[in-house]
Amino acid sequence: MSAELKRFFIFSGFVLLFSVAYSTYVLFAQPPSPEQETLLSEIGEGIGELAMWAFVIIYARTLIKIFMGKGGISRRLLPNYVAPQSASKLQKLIVQMDRSHIYVGVAALALALIHIAFMGLHAEIILFPLVLALVIWQGVFGMFLSWKGSPRNLKKWSYSVHAQLITGVGIGIFSLFAHMLIGD
Repeated sequence: MSAELKRFFIFSGFVLLFSVAYSTYVLFAQPPSPEQETLLSEIGEGIGELAMWAFVIIYARTLIKIFMGKGGISRRLLPNYVAPQSASKLQKLIVQMDRSHIYVGVAALALALIHIAFMGLHAEIILFPLVLALVIWQGVFGMFLSWKGSPRNLKKWSYSVHAQLITGVGIGIFSLFAHMLIGD
């Protein structure tokens, strides 16, 4: 196992242990917050589910690319790149996912922010502000990648920050435990 993969698993384990410890603390130290169902919160729940599926699509693309080995640079740089006829169906799927990544990412960010606006931030549970910060982090650095006016150094740094799977691990685990704390 590579050193990078070991660090990834160690980080993921730390995030999981932190979430479990924090959730245990909150369950025993704070009274449960009563759930208030309103029309907006019901709409917010549906929007939250759409946001979750958008994030699943984004990170499924990342996982597929990891298992396949990193794809060619031409897919990232050439807007009209078409997979060769000899490419497997999975490689063709990755090309389509690469093309739609920015749109799915913007949709995921927008849906997550609308979900939070409709449901409330629940800032008393520290995991929710952490998720919000990570989602905004991903969105800001993704914007620098897609923005034609970004300086080259900023684009290079943004790519290394935006492409980190650890951010997705944080978003997923923190979201899961935070929602469990409010009874979703």
